[in-house]
Amino acid sequence: MKITYTGRQVELAPAQIKKLEARFGKIGKLLDGKRECETHVILSLERHMHHAEATVHYFNHELVGVGSSSDLFTAIHSAAEKLEKQAVKARTKWRDTKRTPRKEASEAETELPATGAAPDAEPGEETEKRVFHVNHHQKRKPMTLEEAMLEMEKGKDYLVYRDAETDRVVVLMRRPDGHFDLVEA
Repeated sequence: MKITYTGRQVELAPAQIKKLEARFGKIGKLLDGKRECETHVILSLERHMHHAEATVHYFNHELVGVGSSSDLFTAIHSAAEKLEKQAVKARTKWRDTKRTPRKEASEAETELPATGAAPDAEPGEETEKRVFHVNHHQKRKPMTLEEAMLEMEKGKDYLVYRDAETDRVVVLMRRPDGHFDLVEA
């Protein structure tokens, strides 16, 4: 982390600068250890009160920590603590917004082949099993058994529908021999 000091009526000794570089170095690691950050620290003295303002440019944000005290180092550490809190908040916010949730596949959009392998997988290569949820909140019109069998001709291995006569949930499954199993709930 590159640190620039501006002292208004205040000078820092080399040993003090070394301690402060270690303190701001930790904040730099919090933000992004691989990228070089710039920090600008302004130190001033007004009526026996030391003021410290530290500014870090983090992507498109400016993180600013301000501290004041009668002691110079207490003011700088107070500003660094505030800057550290902002850095942690910005980092977690950035991390959480960059994560993308897994998209849920509906029954109508994707189908799992009978072998359990992915469609683009090579033969003999098994992938992890997936579960497809049927959205029962979606408004669907009830079907008769004949309409469900016509729907199954589109290549589906199973179909979940609401029976028009009994108003019950029914599962129609294709057996390996080509016949069908009907499961009523």
